Amino acid sequence: MVFRGTITDAPDFDPTTDAEALYNAMKGIGSDKETILELVTSRSNAQRQEVVAAYKCSFGQDLIEDLKYELTGKFERLIVSLMKTSAYHDAKEIHDALKGVGTNERCLIEILASRNNRQILEMVAAYKDAYGRDMEEDVIADTSGHFKKMLVVLLQGTRDESGVVDADLVEQDAQDLYAAGEEQWGTDEAKFIMILGSRSVTHLRMVFDAYEKIAEMSIEDSIKNELSGDFERLMLAVVQCIRNVPMFFAKRLYKSMKGLGTADNTLIRIMISRSEIDMLDIRECFRLAYEKSLYNMIKDDTSGDYKRTLLNLCGGDDDLAGEFFPEAAQIAYKMWETSAMTKVQLRPTVRPAPSFDPAADAQALRKAMKGFGTDEDVIIDIVAQRSNAQRQEIRQAFKSLLGRDLMKDLKSELSKNLERLIIGLMLTPAEFDAKMMRKAMEGAGTDEHSLIEILVTRSNEEILAMNAAYQNAYKKSLEEALHSDTSGFFCRILVSLVQGAREEGPADEERASADAQELADACNAESDEMELKFMSILCTRSFPHLRKVFQEFVRCSNKDIEQVIRKEMSGDVKNAFCAIVRSVKNQPSYFADRLYKAMKGLGTDDRALIRIMVSRSEVDLFNIRKEFKDTHDVSLHEFIQVETMIGDTSGDYRKTLLVLCGGED
Repeated sequence: MVFRGTITDAPDFDPTTDAEALYNAMKGIGSDKETILELVTSRSNAQRQEVVAAYKCSFGQDLIEDLKYELTGKFERLIVSLMKTSAYHDAKEIHDALKGVGTNERCLIEILASRNNRQILEMVAAYKDAYGRDMEEDVIADTSGHFKKMLVVLLQGTRDESGVVDADLVEQDAQDLYAAGEEQWGTDEAKFIMILGSRSVTHLRMVFDAYEKIAEMSIEDSIKNELSGDFERLMLAVVQCIRNVPMFFAKRLYKSMKGLGTADNTLIRIMISRSEIDMLDIRECFRLAYEKSLYNMIKDDTSGDYKRTLLNLCGGDDDLAGEFFPEAAQIAYKMWETSAMTKVQLRPTVRPAPSFDPAADAQALRKAMKGFGTDEDVIIDIVAQRSNAQRQEIRQAFKSLLGRDLMKDLKSELSKNLERLIIGLMLTPAEFDAKMMRKAMEGAGTDEHSLIEILVTRSNEEILAMNAAYQNAYKKSLEEALHSDTSGFFCRILVSLVQGAREEGPADEERASADAQELADACNAESDEMELKFMSILCTRSFPHLRKVFQEFVRCSNKDIEQVIRKEMSGDVKNAFCAIVRSVKNQPSYFADRLYKAMKGLGTDDRALIRIMVSRSEVDLFNIRKEFKDTHDVSLHEFIQVETMIGDTSGDYRKTLLVLCGGED
């Protein structure tokens, strides 16, 4: 195994000299934290153990106990953890995850999914030595169900590490996993546990590729569809570690620092455990995934001596759009390849209601709005639980039976966000998109993000229908409106997209290589030329073709297309091209991010929230929910509940959104 850590053996190492330096740094009043952090973070773990031994020989005291006495807070936790061996550090983390009220399942998952056999067996022995207890027994006592069974399998440290792959067994395992999940009603969890818990890394990577050909979806999507809770999280972590351990840790680090507050235990644990193994690769994966260096995120999110120690472990800053390390370039290439191979099964949260009777629904809605007061619950239950096609039948039945315009009645009876949401649901998708485009351009200022989101994510057919609906409603073409309200190259991008003429069909391998080379060459041209070339390809080629183009771009340039866009472009042009790239890569993930941004922080962008919940509820909102949970460690259902409480005094708006969301994950 090639280690790509940021911490290596210090040259000219003398443990006795180091022990004396640490002793002097801690004697007297106060302590020299600068000396401590610089010395500890510039020695390998093996060298630190020699320093611990030399300290006891020279001064008859326990170095770790002295450090605990002299230091405080997160800095103390970090330095003391660095002084333990990897096995004892992992053992302590597992012990802390199990003790007290509640279990830190995410810590258990992270450690047991990512360690190799030797690391697990050494950790189990260290746990026994440190606590006089059996780790397996403690895990069994504190967990349950299939989650417990998979943890116990991983604790054995018996994964096949021979490196020998049997092609016939690869096909059999892929077929068995398909039969255990997607092919049948219900899930055979034991089959997932047996295969994912025991087969070698090389073997499983080939199984995952074979599985995608059989199921026409990734193993990750199948796990999200078939499993739930901590067991789902554990199996996804195992798959992620089989595919790419550095990317798994990059995601864990990002989640530990994003949002309000920092999950310091997670941050400390990962920075210590990976500093001598693969921190360089984690840094590159972090930059690839989040367009920000790990160094800068730590710098922004922490402070004081604690921050300086973490930055030493990180080992350096990475230029935002610099070239990849060879390993990271391979990772980026593989990510696009996986994206191209995966056929995502889009799943809505709103489906046609069974035993549908438009006349009965029309009568019920009239009754809910007649007389003094309005029965919002009836309106919500009907409108949010019918498909759009069924709602159009209700509109027609309402007019035929009662001689009234349902839309006008709803507008007069409802108000604020509930009215906007219910009316949005009652419009056809084309009418709704046309209205959202109009809203984005009317009044002072333009909502460029809305224009980008709609035009980038709609199919040709949807764009053409929206154009017709816009012309019908506002007696003006949508293209004219865009010309009036936007300018420059951003306007040209939007006009290109609003034609609804994007190519359709699979990737053309030869043409994709040529397109990728043209994009790479354009990066060295003048700004206008670069933007024009990017528009000519990104706004016209099919999404499957663009996946292949972006993959080949890594090979041509040793860079990621999104990072180049973020570095070389600015403003709305940058945002538009980035939205295309993100939609090509993973459209449900793009919408999950848009929803998160609409609700996080002070105030909610209700227009964006309504637009996405309405427009995706019959397309892929279930997929968006899964991506939201995976990225933000909180369910979309829970996030909506918390973030829409302010300003929604009746709760009807929130209730409607939650019905559209379709359930808790």
